[in-house]
Amino acid sequence: MERCPVMEAANGSKDGLDFNPMKDYMILSSHQRIAVAALCTLLGLLSALENLAVLYLILSSHRLRRKPSYLFIGSLAGADFLASVVFACNFVNFHVFHGVDSKAVFLLKIGSVTMTFTASVGSLLLTAIDRYLCLRYPPAYKALLTRGRALVTLAIMWVLSALVSYLPLMGWTCCPSPCSELFPLIPNDYLLGWLLFIAFLFSGILYTYGHVLWKAHQHVVSLAEHQGRQVPGMARMRLDVRLAKTLGVVLAVLLICWFPVLALMAYSLATALSDKVKKVFAFCSLLCLVNSMVNPLIYALRSGEIRSSAHHCLALWKKHLRGLGPEGKEDVPRSSVSETEADVKITQWLSPEVYTVDTNSFTVLNKPSQKSSHTLEEREQS
Repeated sequence: MERCPVMEAANGSKDGLDFNPMKDYMILSSHQRIAVAALCTLLGLLSALENLAVLYLILSSHRLRRKPSYLFIGSLAGADFLASVVFACNFVNFHVFHGVDSKAVFLLKIGSVTMTFTASVGSLLLTAIDRYLCLRYPPAYKALLTRGRALVTLAIMWVLSALVSYLPLMGWTCCPSPCSELFPLIPNDYLLGWLLFIAFLFSGILYTYGHVLWKAHQHVVSLAEHQGRQVPGMARMRLDVRLAKTLGVVLAVLLICWFPVLALMAYSLATALSDKVKKVFAFCSLLCLVNSMVNPLIYALRSGEIRSSAHHCLALWKKHLRGLGPEGKEDVPRSSVSETEADVKITQWLSPEVYTVDTNSFTVLNKPSQKSSHTLEEREQS
């Protein structure tokens, strides 16, 4: 849209922009609006409940909320919870009920949606970096990634996400610049800049997890070469193959949920879009909501400590319901380190030749040293 209309806004004030062309973006038919309302309600509710549960389990546990790995997962859950609520409400209000707001309110809403999804991707990157550091520098992992550094990194990520997302509200609108084909009041040059920023975040995620997958691939080759023979580290190599499958699911979910939306955004910068393509984009946008719903299942509920915290909370609730009151202490592991950090300690006994992985926490370890005459169990007993 190359025009820059001027007329009275919906609230009766003159903001210098025409909200009448909003109808050019409200292109769904009545049946499609019903489908969007149903999908947004279902996906948004499930995603919000899942992420809220993860947040509660982490924040209610003194040990979990002090560990960097779970701080990143908590940030991801918080961003996805906000994304579920903000996106679902605003998407339904705009496409289903054709709600029209003043310029400032509309830019605030679209900026909030952008910030929550940007923070979600940023949290995914920090989680990937956490795994990467454990793989690359296992002995120094705990010293490198302290709780203080994790909190500072999270604060920088959220502030940067908010700054990038609210630039249109600060004045970077599409007048006199060309307006986006997909977002009212959003200029094409801003959309291009946001796409480049998101592409940078995804590149970091793909690189860090790709590094883990490459290690697993090397072990697959080694397994093929020694097929039928028992060699040291064979069982641990098989764990790497299992991790590769898990990370394959992680990357597949990211690509499936985000690539269609990002591709259509990039395509809209090059040419005018028909209403049919805009309808496709509207439904593809729901995939981002699906990603927020799946993230807790991939990153949080696979964690043994979070599951133990959930079992503890359920036990307490059962006692309350039975009138016994909260008795006893937490049943979660007494360790003062996370699963990732605990695995790092084991690597101090291992050589750097071959790596293996804890498939639940995406933690990469080394194989036992050939020089050692004791098993890990014997070391633990001693």
